[in-house]
Parts: sequence; structure tokens; C-alpha cells
Amino acid sequence: MLAAGFGDRWKREFASWAAERPTRGSLRDGWDIARDLAERQALPLIAAAELAEREAAWRYDGVAVPRPRRFIAVRTVAGASALHVAGRVWLLRRP
Repeated sequence: MLAAGFGDRWKREFASWAAERPTRGSLRDGWDIARDLAERQALPLIAAAELAEREAAWRYDGVAVPRPRRFIAVRTVAGASALHVAGRVWLLRRP
């Protein structure tokens, strides 16, 4: 959804972001750039729900390997909220 949100500009956007960082693999790189874009309020709306769902289902501090959450978590990103309960994730509202 992140690449789709940028369309033709995605390769340029990612290349400029990645030029300043070592790669950590596609999942973590995508997660990190999405968080960075959300902080700068530049995350495409289509990607906000996906990031909220991932943040609700997984623990990731930007350094260690992501690990699944076991209990309840709610995360909101750029207006999209997701609820994680016992391994299932529900999107509560979309931007």
C-alpha cells in the first residue's frame, strides 16, 4: 500500500530515504520508512491503515527483529486505528 500510495514517485522517495540508512530487509525497511513518513505527516492515506494494523499485531522498536504481540493492543497511525486481540487484528476506522 505504501508503494501504491506514491505511485510513480515511489522509487525516488524510497531511494532518497534509503541512501542515508543501511538496509535491514524489505519488511523492516518498509516499516521504518512508513513510520518516518507518518512522523512527517507525509504517509499516504492508503498506507496508514496497513501501518496501524502492523503496529497493532507486532512489536518493533526500530532495532530488534519484529515479534508478534500476544495480547491486546490498539494503534493509531495518521487517522487509521487498529485493534489486536489474541492474534486477530481489526481495522477500527479508515482515514
